[in-house]
Amino acid sequence: MNRILLALVVAAAVGGAALAALKLPFPAAVCFVVAGALALVLILRLLPLKTRRPAVFALTFVILAGLGYGLYHFHFDLKPDIIKGAISVAMAPKPQAVSAEAVKVEQWTRLLPAIGTLRAFQSIDVAPQVAGVISAIHFRSGEDVAAGAALLEIDDSVDQADLKNGLAQLKNADISLERQQTLVAGGNTAKAQVDAAIAARDSAAATVERTRAIIAQKKITAPFGGRLGISKVDVGQFLSVGSSIVTLQQLDPMYVDFQSPEQSLRDLAVGQEARMVLDAFPGQTFVGKIRAIDARVSQDTRNLLVRAEFANPDHKLLPGMFANIEVTTGAPADVLTVPRTAIVYSLYGDNVYLVKPAPPPAGEAQAATAADKHELIVDRRFVRVGEARGERVAIDEGVSAGDVVVTAGQIKLQPNFPVTIDATGALPPPAQTPRP
Repeated sequence: MNRILLALVVAAAVGGAALAALKLPFPAAVCFVVAGALALVLILRLLPLKTRRPAVFALTFVILAGLGYGLYHFHFDLKPDIIKGAISVAMAPKPQAVSAEAVKVEQWTRLLPAIGTLRAFQSIDVAPQVAGVISAIHFRSGEDVAAGAALLEIDDSVDQADLKNGLAQLKNADISLERQQTLVAGGNTAKAQVDAAIAARDSAAATVERTRAIIAQKKITAPFGGRLGISKVDVGQFLSVGSSIVTLQQLDPMYVDFQSPEQSLRDLAVGQEARMVLDAFPGQTFVGKIRAIDARVSQDTRNLLVRAEFANPDHKLLPGMFANIEVTTGAPADVLTVPRTAIVYSLYGDNVYLVKPAPPPAGEAQAATAADKHELIVDRRFVRVGEARGERVAIDEGVSAGDVVVTAGQIKLQPNFPVTIDATGALPPPAQTPRP
């Protein structure tokens, strides 16, 4: 039996040495442990009986103590770490798919945005100076008329009769004046009679002129060329003095009046280029120039009234239309821009999520990069937002050129969350950028 145990000890030791030398996947330490256990059994068998029993008892005690310590170490040291590791693995956030885009450097010209209202170059409400009944209307609603075009006539039959009477009085006054001048030349009348005849003739002439002026006022014409509005009168209607008949607008060129903060006074000047966009003509930009800047700032709003002029040869622009104005106030400059969707607006500050490589785990070489592990995380970065144009927003502070920012999927992110970039998940730009 002892020989068999000795053979097994030698075989186990040789097998362990062979496994260690050949570097096979089976652990060599197992063979050495088996060899040691068999050698211990062999030694116990060779001991005398009196010595063997205490040795077996001591060995049994050592084995039980080792097992107890092992159970204690496993239960109170190893088991909590195992559970903690399992929980951390189970609860670790899974990489979130997001869309991302690099921060771009663009050249933007400094612009001053404003909201304006279109005004006609000239605009009036056509109204009569005298009262009367309408006898004829010579215009149609919405048509273009030239300066001096007849618009409306008021019944002047009474005035025509007064004109005839005035002409008869004037003729009689002329005859009386000639008679008095003949008599005074022959010395048959006093010079005072001639003066009275001259006064009577001048009075009759003034009466005629007054009647003719009234008749002319009852024939209403266009004071300038332009487009008429909707007629507010009909034939046979009685018009009082100042009643509106129709509007007349000169549509080329057009004015646009807009308010600008007083701080912009240092940037505004007559002759600067102004661009205008209207809701009625999406995708079309009108170009004009600033023609006048008001001489005072409103005490109520602290705003400055500015007027720009735009050509309108086809008369598409109409007074009262709403306009978005941009005034060019400087030279082009480099700015950092990101998509509108990259900005997360919040009460405690505007921010973006930057995509960056995950740091290597503790214990690994610092040279190991996240690219080797295909791991990316996000970092929240607070920014100072500048001007917005279309689907791009300028960032004045907080990011650098080339930084990759998340453009879609921010709602499910937290700082240091793992992410993957999904190029197909980007949101398509809207057909029209909504106004705030």
